[in-house]
Amino acid sequence: MSTGQDSRPARRPTAPDGFVVVDKPAGWTSHDVVGRVRRLAGTRKVGHAGTLDPMATGVLVVGVGRATRLLTYVVGADKAYDATVRLGVGTTTDDAEGEVLTAPGAARRSVGDEALRGAVAALTGDIQQVPTTVSAIKVDGRRAYALARAGEDVELAARPVTVSTFDVHAVRESVTDDGVPVLDLDVSVVVSSGTYVRALARDLGAALGTAGHLTALRRTRVGGHTLQAARTLEGMEAQADADGVLATIAPAEAARAYLPVRQVTEQEAVDLGFGRWVAPSGRPGPVAAVGPDGALVALLEDTRRQGEDLARPVLVLAAQGQ
Repeated sequence: MSTGQDSRPARRPTAPDGFVVVDKPAGWTSHDVVGRVRRLAGTRKVGHAGTLDPMATGVLVVGVGRATRLLTYVVGADKAYDATVRLGVGTTTDDAEGEVLTAPGAARRSVGDEALRGAVAALTGDIQQVPTTVSAIKVDGRRAYALARAGEDVELAARPVTVSTFDVHAVRESVTDDGVPVLDLDVSVVVSSGTYVRALARDLGAALGTAGHLTALRRTRVGGHTLQAARTLEGMEAQADADGVLATIAPAEAARAYLPVRQVTEQEAVDLGFGRWVAPSGRPGPVAAVGPDGALVALLEDTRRQGEDLARPVLVLAAQGQ
């Protein structure tokens, strides 16, 4: 007679350290995706970079094993999105999952091409953006969304963000189930880390004398990782079943998508493994140090010490003795 323990599914072999680029499905939280990848990768050491709301789909970068230590550098990468903005209705969450807050409506005759171009231009470049109220930003130690859901007033300060690209591809007239005339805009944006596309929809509506919210959002790129390289959860499971272990992007290849790369000598690789400083890279910011064997050894940053320019390891991946 089999026991409950015998009937448990066998744990999968542990996946190699690295990244997986997931095409997140709608309705899943980013935490849900991490949970599924933990099971597929056979390890609990899994994390993600750049949360996607349940409504959103697209690129979610997930780290496995020691590669989770690289996720800090992924979070700061720029991101690209395709989205649909609905003008004429505002919601409590600035997206379609919230309750309708205001519905002044919007018609093509009142939102001309020139006004639309001007409003979009004002939201492009380096701007000050007030994050959406139901964000994960902390206010006095508590998440803004928790305060909002508790019925408390939430006032968030504007923050500097960069909208590198804000293109409108199509404008469609429609009417909601409640009879409110609206305009649906298909847009694509490229934004810096910390930018809320929902807030762009809200602010675009306000700039045009109406209201706005997001009805669809698909992330198409994070740093150098694109939607073309993303895998569905079903596809990942099929691959892991077929090959016996989940395939990952090696740390060195993953780092190339976000950071400049420096080839280091065998001796430099040994020194970095012990946390020793090496000759400077001559570049600002972090640099990925890749050894002669093609493995990611460490991340470096140039620093001046005792009058000498050197590169110090800020993160060691291939520590000696491991």
